Amino acid sequence: MDVFEHLGAALGLASLAGINLYLTAFVAGLAIRFNWIDLAASHEGLGVLGNEWVLAVAGIMMVIEFCADKVPWLDSGWDAIHTVLRPAGGVLLGMAALGEMDPKFLAIGGLISGGASLTMHGAKAGTRLLVNMSPEPVSNSVASVAEDCLVLGGLTLTAFAPVVAFAVFVILLVVAVLIIRKTFGSVHALWRGLRDRTKRGQA
Repeated sequence: MDVFEHLGAALGLASLAGINLYLTAFVAGLAIRFNWIDLAASHEGLGVLGNEWVLAVAGIMMVIEFCADKVPWLDSGWDAIHTVLRPAGGVLLGMAALGEMDPKFLAIGGLISGGASLTMHGAKAGTRLLVNMSPEPVSNSVASVAEDCLVLGGLTLTAFAPVVAFAVFVILLVVAVLIIRKTFGSVHALWRGLRDRTKRGQA
């Protein structure tokens, strides 16, 4: 079970970082700082999240993201900037959660963590592109709050039931891949339709 607990913690943190890196780091850091969870010796690498400086930076960035994420199209620009940052953060969180392991397993874990973060980021960014095409702004805020709730729920599950979290996040990643295919396919179709109408208008 220890292996699946480590994998659950790593996959959970990495996946959630792909949705909201700063909220994930801040809430996990608070939980560690105030001993809301018992940090196992094998996960002591995550202890750095409880450092006051790390909490301060994560908190500031979390507030900025919270505001930017509610504004149509600004959120997509923010997502574009974080296409590298979220997967990189996911790799660091995932490898810290794995703890001390054989280097080859850590390397594999790092690759999986990065892939999980990038996949969740892609699903979030693609969904937001479609939401931003809606004429009313309410759906954008609803989507953002739903993502924040998903992160908080995912962190709770990862902290108290990492084995269950492993299974849940594997399923979520499969769903995320399907979302990416559908959303980016829809965006491409819309773009092609706009291009064709423009060409007909110029003819």
